[in-house]
Amino acid sequence: MTATQTFNAVVSNEEWVHARRALLEEEKAFTRQRDELSRKRRELPCGKVEKNYVFDGPEGSVTLSDLFAGRNQLMIYHFMFGPDRAQGCPSCSMVADNIDGALVHLEHRDTTLAMVSRAPIGKIEAFRKRMGWGCRWVSSCGNSFNRDCSVSFTKKEKAKGEVYYNFEVTPSESEEKQGVSVFYKDATGSIFQTYSAYARGVEGLLGTYDLLDMTPKGRDEEQFPFPMGWLRHHDRYPETETANSGRTCCHTTESL
Repeated sequence: MTATQTFNAVVSNEEWVHARRALLEEEKAFTRQRDELSRKRRELPCGKVEKNYVFDGPEGSVTLSDLFAGRNQLMIYHFMFGPDRAQGCPSCSMVADNIDGALVHLEHRDTTLAMVSRAPIGKIEAFRKRMGWGCRWVSSCGNSFNRDCSVSFTKKEKAKGEVYYNFEVTPSESEEKQGVSVFYKDATGSIFQTYSAYARGVEGLLGTYDLLDMTPKGRDEEQFPFPMGWLRHHDRYPETETANSGRTCCHTTESL
């Protein structure tokens, strides 16, 4: 691209302000609609968690209740990192990059965020340290948590090419998908699931996308067909591994 090339029509400042004000009205309407949707999300009924899930952490066994870390609200990001994978999903890595900076702000608002994967804890810890993340990350290799949350599937389901994901039966050849699950713990210690989101529903964790959506090129998905969590440092995702890992990464551009 040369220095004089632009993406859009070049107009006078007066015309630009007129066009920008027109778009602003649509943005305001969208913001009010989003606020209303958020209100309805907060008012969803919840389901009580009856199972006592036990995870493997670097410090030993931890329960779902332990993951709240003394707070009342818990968000779990289901990071795609299966037992047979050499490394974590590139797209999920982008999510984790965005999560780390938000942790302190969530914690000051009675909310803990942790990540869960099916890989053994040794693999998880090695990868977490390699990527430089501080978020708590535990393994569900010994329980049914991921399957109960509809983010992992049996080999039979994978072979059939259909899985139950995002609240419907959908075509898929993957053994796992991305998602976020939200829980609340009351004064008695009872735990309730209040919300879950899948596919593009996890974009709320991606502040990077909100920033890119303000730019003329947007998310630039023609040049970067896979989300960019693995691009920051070459040694975090060696070139020899990116092609293989990209085939099974989560695509946040898929439909809601």
